[in-house]
Amino acid sequence: MRISTNTIYETGTNLMLQQQETLIKTQQQLSTGRRILTPSDDPISAAQVLSITQAESLNKQYSVNRTSANSSLGLEENVLRKVTSLLQDIHSSTVYAGNASLTDTDRKILATELRSQLESLVGLANTTDEKGQFLFSGYQASTKPFVQTGLNVQYVGDQGQRLNQVGPARQIAVSDSGIDIFDRIKNGNSVFTTAADALNTGSGIIDVGSVITPSSLTGDNYEITFTVAAGVTTYDIVDITTGLPVSLTNAYVSNNVINFDGMQLSIKGDPANGDKFAISPSSNQSIFKTVGDLITALETPSSGQPGGTRLANSLNTTLQTINNSLEHILAKQASIGARLSEVETLESVGSDLSIQFEQLLSQLQDVDFAKAASDLQRRQLYLEAAQQSYIKISGLSLFNYI
Repeated sequence: MRISTNTIYETGTNLMLQQQETLIKTQQQLSTGRRILTPSDDPISAAQVLSITQAESLNKQYSVNRTSANSSLGLEENVLRKVTSLLQDIHSSTVYAGNASLTDTDRKILATELRSQLESLVGLANTTDEKGQFLFSGYQASTKPFVQTGLNVQYVGDQGQRLNQVGPARQIAVSDSGIDIFDRIKNGNSVFTTAADALNTGSGIIDVGSVITPSSLTGDNYEITFTVAAGVTTYDIVDITTGLPVSLTNAYVSNNVINFDGMQLSIKGDPANGDKFAISPSSNQSIFKTVGDLITALETPSSGQPGGTRLANSLNTTLQTINNSLEHILAKQASIGARLSEVETLESVGSDLSIQFEQLLSQLQDVDFAKAASDLQRRQLYLEAAQQSYIKISGLSLFNYI
């Protein structure tokens, strides 16, 4: 077969270009450390690399979200720790306020201190994070959740919880609404409340009571009314909800237990004729109202009787509600701690997953440097050989032999 001179030149040039292209590709692999430079180099592996890279990118974003969640929850936990400390101080002040040696002036001074603590409590409830967002305003992160007017504190946020996507199938709450933290606290013993009528003139003091038979509870409102006649004190118990008497003309003995409809309580002291005590189902009461009511009670003159008895009843009720508040806040702290623990666990899993992704990507796309270096030397030799042979072949001519 006859081969033209032009074909010889083109073939030689193409072969050299192919060797140059192969050599350059090997150089690029060595310089980038990647075996796959374009998808056509290994389509299957390239597709796997793309899938793993996308999964790794998502995992990194989840890690960023977990860091943000950890920061928010840590700040909330710290705020609630301060709230707990403040409530403990208020509890101590309430116990001290019951000291019989205190005068009305002393109690007013104590009330002034409590006003300052109430403002501190509201300040904690209006805490913002590093982005200037309010922790306890629900979804309305830019809205100040609690507005204070004197002793009245109102919640103006919503009941939402902001969520962070911290895993492929896990969203976690990174905030709590202020109404859930500071408002939804059961008063009384968390089942029912006891209270002395404001118009009582005797020295009867009622305790918070307790539940003895849950199945017998009715959830009704009751009233205990005292009658004093000829030196004998008796009491009637009436179900206010139904209007029916529960028991009538019961002999009263100070500090004796009174049982009815699954509840028990005791009243000590000497109730006067017509004195009344109310028993009602527990309801939600905010921490701020509890402290506000305490301040009002301390600012009201209570020296002598019946002021001293009214104060004692008020302090008993306040102490129980503060205890409920402390338990409620501690339960919320436990919930936050559980979420922080989950975030930490997910971060550990995410770190392990990131290492696996890196290993898989390395196996799929990293170049074998020893082999690539050997290939570079070999392909350089091939190119030099192609160049030398091209020179010799292109120099052949019949005229050299004529």
